[in-house]
Amino acid sequence: MFVLTEMKDTVRIPPWLFHIKFNDAVIEALNKKLANKVVHNVGLCIALWDITKLEDSYIFPGDGASHTVVHFRYVVFRPFMDEILTGKTKSCSKEGVHVSIGIFDDILIPADAMPHPSRFDDKEQLWAWEYETDDGKHDLFMDIGEEIRFRVVDEVFVDTTPTGPDGTANQSSEIKDTETKKTPYTIVKISNISAILGVSSMILS
Repeated sequence: MFVLTEMKDTVRIPPWLFHIKFNDAVIEALNKKLANKVVHNVGLCIALWDITKLEDSYIFPGDGASHTVVHFRYVVFRPFMDEILTGKTKSCSKEGVHVSIGIFDDILIPADAMPHPSRFDDKEQLWAWEYETDDGKHDLFMDIGEEIRFRVVDEVFVDTTPTGPDGTANQSSEIKDTETKKTPYTIVKISNISAILGVSSMILS
């Protein structure tokens, strides 16, 4: 679930932070920049692990801050493929079931990955697994807040870097609206659900 990723970045330390230890200033700057942010094709950054190398610092003309290339290792949330995680149902829609594991909410179990047979109940706004027993068929609803286990089989990174306007005000406004709806990192295509509503059979998503 968590990986240690080697990274490199240029850290700018403003003059008003020169009075504190340099390493402490670098740590503060890196965590401020990266903590709880998604780095494209890397994952969700959690916290700085350690600094492995500090290159020479430079002060450029017209800027009193120091600029230092820093090599470091960062703790990143990025589940392995086929890893089984435990979360809670956050919401349901016709698109599928949205799951949260506390530190990360953008997890989707699509409709075609539900246990078969399942259906979306428009009245309850919940997915229901039509579970067969000796007594007949029973609807097992995937209630909000219910604990659920799932297997990760895919992930999607979206580059949310802002793009420049292409000419007209309306078009640039539409682009801006579209960009604000992008999710930079989503765990998707889970291959079926396990331990739904206390059912002990192993049907993994």
